[in-house]
Amino acid sequence: MNFPVVKRVVCAALVLQATSSLGAELKSHQLHAKEVYKQLIEINTTQSVGDTTLAAQAMADRLIAAGLPAEDVHVLAEVPRNGNLIARLRAKKPGNKRPILLLAHLDVVEAKRDDWSMDPFKFIEQDGYYYGRGSLDDKAMASMFVANLIRYLQEGYRPDRDIILALTADEEKGDHNGVTWLVANHRQLIDAAFALNEGGSGQMRAGKKILNGVQAAEKVFQSFTLTATNRGGHSSLPRKDNAIYDLSQALVRVAQFEFPVMLNDVTRTYFARMSTLATGQEAADFKAISLPNPPADTVQRLSHHPVYNSTLRTTCVATQLEGGHAENALPQTAKAVVNCRILPGHDPAAVLQTLQRVAASNQVSIQPVEPAVPSPPSPLTPEVFKPIEKLTQKMWPGIPVVPLMSTGATDAIFLRSNGIPVYGVSGIFSDIDDVRTHGRDERIAIQSYYDGLEFLYQLVKELSKD
Repeated sequence: MNFPVVKRVVCAALVLQATSSLGAELKSHQLHAKEVYKQLIEINTTQSVGDTTLAAQAMADRLIAAGLPAEDVHVLAEVPRNGNLIARLRAKKPGNKRPILLLAHLDVVEAKRDDWSMDPFKFIEQDGYYYGRGSLDDKAMASMFVANLIRYLQEGYRPDRDIILALTADEEKGDHNGVTWLVANHRQLIDAAFALNEGGSGQMRAGKKILNGVQAAEKVFQSFTLTATNRGGHSSLPRKDNAIYDLSQALVRVAQFEFPVMLNDVTRTYFARMSTLATGQEAADFKAISLPNPPADTVQRLSHHPVYNSTLRTTCVATQLEGGHAENALPQTAKAVVNCRILPGHDPAAVLQTLQRVAASNQVSIQPVEPAVPSPPSPLTPEVFKPIEKLTQKMWPGIPVVPLMSTGATDAIFLRSNGIPVYGVSGIFSDIDDVRTHGRDERIAIQSYYDGLEFLYQLVKELSKD
């Protein structure tokens, strides 16, 4: 959101004042967390030239130095530069309750120096923010989990259930996804009653906190290839049948089609709680959408908003296109990729059948690019949500906890599909009008970092009690 110049100056001054005060009052555990955070950001963990094994080993060294037994700390790699860290803080009585898994990924998306106003792989403190690639996604949570485990060790804290930390590789679409590999090869090291992960966060606008979001579901990623074929010929002798035209018409039919509204427990609760935060027509629409047969005008209004539309239904959109083999020849082949984000519980086979009905023809075929990974919603269990709500009210009175369904994807999908519920929650608040994840000058507000650090410290303690 753009402020008038005077307001921007005032806000900037307030941020600097608060930051200066915070910096002067950092406690020892906060200073240590900052050191861990800085170290992680300054280790390049991109897929192209980075090394998550280096980052994993650096965190392993810190945990062992703090007193975690070496036999409970593992750096595991499918390939040399794609290492994962698994560490376990054992319960005071073994076997009392199944463990909690703390999940964060070490890899980051690419960042070019020329695209940034600063070095993306230097930890920079400026204007009330910490800057660096991964400062939000996901080295903030990774550093918080490591620093808090060390704090528990220093305090002599022994939980009532094991606390497992997993810092993993290739969440950002690399070739050696750490969670997938760990589930397949080292399930016993990460098996847990449930996991905490990224995917949910606090939302702010114009400096005001709105809600604390908990990601309890995410859509399923699946792409389909649409292929039109034709006998081709010379471009000087055009015919009505044409592979590019046939494909274009199929894509228009996809663009005009909408899947039906399908709510689940997570999205139904999301809209119900959002209705108490909104006003006017929007509040009424949020409330009405959960009715067994929501009014058509409600569905239409919400469908105009990309976020709400994606929350309401499975979506499919064309993302890639190619066709023809020469400028003077009729095309023999034209292809397009249609990417679908499928609601949890919506059978991908049924989505394919729908696309075939809508867009396929004698000239156009549709095939999935890769099999979809199912991702059932995590239950909104009081065991998890009550401590989150209690702690949220303690730290930010009046701020509601709202369950969310991500329209994108995280590594949670690979745990949920293997029977481990996942809850994306961090206590990190950020401005919803200034999203820099994966973008230029990625950053986190300094106050938000230390709030998230304390939130996760207390939450994990609460969840690890009998």
